[in-house]
Amino acid sequence: MEINVLNIAGKETGRKIELNDAIFGIEPNDHAIYLDVKQYLANQRQGTHKSKQRNEVSGSTRKLKKQKGTGTARAGSIKSPLFRGGGRVFGPVPRDYSFKLNKKLKQLARKSALTYKARTNAIYVLEDFSLETPRTKEYINILKNLNLVDKKSILVLSEPNKNIYLSSRNLQKQKVATASNLNTYEIVDSSALVLVESSVDVLHKMFQVL
Repeated sequence: MEINVLNIAGKETGRKIELNDAIFGIEPNDHAIYLDVKQYLANQRQGTHKSKQRNEVSGSTRKLKKQKGTGTARAGSIKSPLFRGGGRVFGPVPRDYSFKLNKKLKQLARKSALTYKARTNAIYVLEDFSLETPRTKEYINILKNLNLVDKKSILVLSEPNKNIYLSSRNLQKQKVATASNLNTYEIVDSSALVLVESSVDVLHKMFQVL
């Protein structure tokens, strides 16, 4: 599919760029997207949760009362989970939530997410630009020109740009990423995808589509 290239003023430059159908026009696989997003969110979890079991709680191990004749249930220790301040039964323990996915499945997920964005006309191609100094106001003006200031969007660069990154860092709904680090969750989570012109070539090379 072809898409118009815009400048930072939001006007058409008169040029068009080809978005390869092998990336932006495939048959989407919803389950692949689900698995990739699930893995991304699982990898964000620290897994450091912990509660004390009865062998870790501070307290005496003295038998509280005699075994029989009290008319109540037998009790052996104040650290029993049945008592206030006792250990917890089957409580959380530190664990690693990450799991493995095949590279081909992750590629399919990203291409499926990009296809959905292309189908809903949520992809914008912006000619390459740079900012001389980090200025959030200038970045907001670019978003206003594209009518994206109130939408959650992600700007995809071909290579890291410190000034652009710092200009967008303070904006809650905006994110800047490089094409090589673009993941399925970021694509799905955004309302609009803004690709700079040079990042399209990086995406083509990344998915080995020339």
